[in-house]
Amino acid sequence: MTHSDPTALAPPSSNPRTEGPPTGPGPARWINRFARFTEEVGAVLRDGETVPVPGAPRRHAFGTDLAAQPFPEPHWVATSADCAALLDFPSDWTTRADWAAIDVLTGRATWPGMHTMATVYSGHQFGVWAGQLGDGRALLLGELQVDGAPRTAGALPGASAATDIARAPDGRAAHEARGGARFELQLKGAGRTPYSRMGDGRAVLRSSIREFLCSEAMHALGVPTTRALCVAGAPLPVMRETMESGAVVTRVAPSFLRFGHFEHFAHSGQHAALRRLVDFTIATQFPELAGGAELDGRALDPLHAWLAEVVRRTAAMVAHWQAVGFAHGVMNTDNMSILGLTIDYGPFGFLDGFDPGHVCNHSDGQGRYAFARQPNVAWWNLHALGHALRPLCADPDTTLATVLDRFEDDFTRAYSDHMRAKLGLALVEPGDKPLLDDFLALLAGERVDHAIAFRSLALFERGAGATPAPLRDLFIRRADADAWGERYLRRLERETRSDVDRQAAMRRVNPKYILRNHLAQRAIELAEGGDFTEVRRLHDLLRRPYDEQPMFEPYAAQPPDWARRIEVSCSS
Repeated sequence: MTHSDPTALAPPSSNPRTEGPPTGPGPARWINRFARFTEEVGAVLRDGETVPVPGAPRRHAFGTDLAAQPFPEPHWVATSADCAALLDFPSDWTTRADWAAIDVLTGRATWPGMHTMATVYSGHQFGVWAGQLGDGRALLLGELQVDGAPRTAGALPGASAATDIARAPDGRAAHEARGGARFELQLKGAGRTPYSRMGDGRAVLRSSIREFLCSEAMHALGVPTTRALCVAGAPLPVMRETMESGAVVTRVAPSFLRFGHFEHFAHSGQHAALRRLVDFTIATQFPELAGGAELDGRALDPLHAWLAEVVRRTAAMVAHWQAVGFAHGVMNTDNMSILGLTIDYGPFGFLDGFDPGHVCNHSDGQGRYAFARQPNVAWWNLHALGHALRPLCADPDTTLATVLDRFEDDFTRAYSDHMRAKLGLALVEPGDKPLLDDFLALLAGERVDHAIAFRSLALFERGAGATPAPLRDLFIRRADADAWGERYLRRLERETRSDVDRQAAMRRVNPKYILRNHLAQRAIELAEGGDFTEVRRLHDLLRRPYDEQPMFEPYAAQPPDWARRIEVSCSS
């Protein structure tokens, strides 16, 4: 039984509380390094204060300590057994009376050892400086230490917590939480904070389901991402374009620090706080760089070595987006993880018909975050981060540029590796890039389905002398598909792997199942009527996106015509 099984999620009424507060994982496991770091700085006084007001939430340079605003009558919508195992939670964590998880993860109670806070950051939104932002509806619960026991077989040896939360490049390796792994838990939709501005601090069921499903689906695809432990709903009305039901997502990551955290202190002139934050980040998330590093034969100090690693991770993340056909939709600098994890799933979308100019965010009228522009936007965002670090550099015009300009090579290398694997090419030849580019041009010319087309490439067999019918039939101009297929077959003749081995490898990197908008929309519509079965079914299906799963074959089909009319925006 998995936690996505409806029978594993008992309603709140069947989950009675024991006497006393809930216990949860235990206070010793909450290490809360960021909270301890903020305690090393004095409180920030509010307007009109001469001393901190007793009993008021503690406000400091990096945020505000405060509790969540409780949800009324919460219920489980879906949970992730895989994410719970990563945290070393017991299999019955959703129903244990002594844990009272439904109450803790909807702001109605706390586990001993938690240290809740909302953090402050700033950022560029759609390329324009937006000033102070911050966790307007997110609340950090604390940082959890995971013991050294393996949770899932097949993890990559020596991987850090940041890579542990993603997957191996082939998208298939499972993960374990090893000794030394630490993860922050964060509620999204937990109520107003000092950084909510004009917002209500809440999230709606629609957007929360999308975030939960996509976080876990991206992990299963192998894309670096934050995780989602669960989503809970409540009969709480929340106004967006219309009145909707409220919900809370519990997100998990080694750290939720963003580019915008560093921009905030640079643009506000708090350079000492900026230096403290950089030093803390390197010490806790990049300890291997504490003594600096060597890059291309040149010694880098810890700051530049860290920035080079952020560049590399960001390039790798976006390269993987492009390979699986994922459009983020709102790549503001405050939505960029310093660990190179996909974060903040709002108006995202996976490509159906391949369109390099696809804009998934209805709010993006200028197409700034179009699919094909994502690598350039990531580079722009890295330059914004580099600009924020200038006060800490002796010769920023020289040293920062050298590091930032590595993005193009880092991205090209990672993207090429992904796409060669998708084409089934183990050997490297000069004509491979034109072969890929021409295939993508064929797809774009007729808006051929991205996922289905790449999955179909595994049907080619040397000696067959023809383009497989399932791929050929995707095109109107079949002669063009045949001509490309002949080139591809000639290229495959020079591969040394057997067809069987090549085809198996290709199916491990070309997903059969992705979170298409119409699938999510159908699950959302049912959930809004109180039926969460489809949400849980989708979550279970997308845990194995590369497997055939014949019972779910309709979920791999081309989207219906009505799917083109689905619009998602920043409110999504």
